[in-house]
Amino acid sequence: MNSGIEHLSKEQFIALVMERDRIIREKDVYESQLLSMIDKLKRMVFEQKRERFEGNKDQLMLPFEASEDKKEEQKEIFEQKIEYTRKKQSPSHPGRAVLPDHLPVEEIEIKPEGDLSDMVCIGKEVTEELDYIPGKLIIRRYIRHKYASKDKNSDTGILIGVLPERVIDKGIPGAGLLASILTDKYEDHLPLYRQLQRFKRENVKIAPSTIDGWVKQSLERLEPLYDCLLDDTKAMGYLQADETTIKVMDSAKKGACHLGYYWVYHNPLEKTVLFDYQPTRTIKAAENLLKGFKGYLQTDGYVGYKKLGKQDGVTHLACWAHARREFYDAQSNNEKIAKEALTFIQKLYEVEREARESNLDPEERKNLRLDKSLPVINEMSKWIKKQLEDQKILPNSPIGKALRYSAERWAELSNYLYDGRLEIDNNLIENAIRPVALGRKNYLFAGSHKAAQRAAMLYSFFAICKKHQVNSHEWLKHVLQNIMTINHKNIKKLYPQNFKSNM
Repeated sequence: MNSGIEHLSKEQFIALVMERDRIIREKDVYESQLLSMIDKLKRMVFEQKRERFEGNKDQLMLPFEASEDKKEEQKEIFEQKIEYTRKKQSPSHPGRAVLPDHLPVEEIEIKPEGDLSDMVCIGKEVTEELDYIPGKLIIRRYIRHKYASKDKNSDTGILIGVLPERVIDKGIPGAGLLASILTDKYEDHLPLYRQLQRFKRENVKIAPSTIDGWVKQSLERLEPLYDCLLDDTKAMGYLQADETTIKVMDSAKKGACHLGYYWVYHNPLEKTVLFDYQPTRTIKAAENLLKGFKGYLQTDGYVGYKKLGKQDGVTHLACWAHARREFYDAQSNNEKIAKEALTFIQKLYEVEREARESNLDPEERKNLRLDKSLPVINEMSKWIKKQLEDQKILPNSPIGKALRYSAERWAELSNYLYDGRLEIDNNLIENAIRPVALGRKNYLFAGSHKAAQRAAMLYSFFAICKKHQVNSHEWLKHVLQNIMTINHKNIKKLYPQNFKSNM
């Protein structure tokens, strides 16, 4: 069969061979990408995330009633286990946690049975257990007395006791109940329809639309405090930024959901967090909030942040955890090179651990990094350049992409060396975002764009509560009781980080 090759010129033949080689390279890259995706999918599917036990489908059904002999045998085994468990337990267990002092104590006196009249008490043994009494609903009834002058000709009029400021005017819920509903929904991720079941158990009839209205009006009360947090965040000199998705009901399309975004800003120094809802992921959302921002901005590899990082007065920091993740995922493609990169990064984190365990101040931390981390970074820079010059590494392969990811952000990855107060990665902000992911699994979506932004307020404040170890329910109840009457000059006193000092 005549292929026609013998009729080609030398130049045409070379061009044909080069085209064939190009196609083969593209095929190899595509194959490498597919294998990498399959390996990642296997890890996602088969790595244990929860217990999955369905039992043996071929196992015969057990009888409902056991024989008398079997019952006696089970009784004997049960009694032996109970006796063994009692002997095994010890009142002086060294691992028992000390119970906190602030909890109320219910004391129960237990005396020996029998006649104790001729005996004297020589001591007491105290055993403590931690128990739980379910929360209960109460009715708080305000009875305001009215007074009138005894003199019928007096123009004093009628006097009546002043009703305390209420969260919802003419509404029945108190601040404690509203704080409980909001905490259950936005921190414990308990949807409102499940909370309604608890009211039903107490024979309290509340319509779904009513509890929706309570949530909306309560969150509206927090808007002045959130606006204050927004202004303070813009003025901070070090922010970590990230974003996460939230589904929002689209009013324009019946039954459809819009994919919105929470843009999150975290200040590790002040331990503050701000969630800002935006309908899109375009960088304009962050530009509007960070307009005029000066200082350090730490982000992941999202290309939209590059523009923000180039603003005057902004030093852009990248995240070593994201760089590490790229090499970790590339192990199936080129295990040798990936592990070499991971070894470099591990050395950087060992320095961070040493600084943390030694409780170094920022200046000491900076000096330690310059002494131990900088040589590692310089060595890794040369190593990456050498790997990228290797013709055997395909640019679009997973390992090639991992190398380029770090190379293109090398200055940003190294900028954390400038100041000992800066973090090596963005992990702290990712921890703050995690509750949103849990919420998505429970209540699935926000009812509207406004509802998503209102939820952002509580996500912000609850994240700050967590970082400052503040009881979020007690804080929220305190805020709802005081935000309507507090002077605007003192509104920052309602921040979670200031709550302990005010109590």
